[in-house]
Amino acid sequence: MAVPSERPRRVRVQRDGPLLIEGPVEVVDEHGRVTVSDRFEVAVCTCRRSRLYPWCDTSHRRRERRGDKTGEGGPA
Repeated sequence: MAVPSERPRRVRVQRDGPLLIEGPVEVVDEHGRVTVSDRFEVAVCTCRRSRLYPWCDTSHRRRERRGDKTGEGGPA
């Protein structure tokens, strides 16, 4: 059985980005598969575009955002 940590884990939520979680962590997906990381901080993908899912590989950066299309609301 795991020993409870002295303080809660910190999870940082970023707009249009991954969840940053103080490690080490275990991530359990919807199929019950467990993925483990012993790093001091991990980035967990929230957009599901990552080839390394559940870990973020910054694939979310290639996603087009609203209003970012050429000619819409940008400088002439």
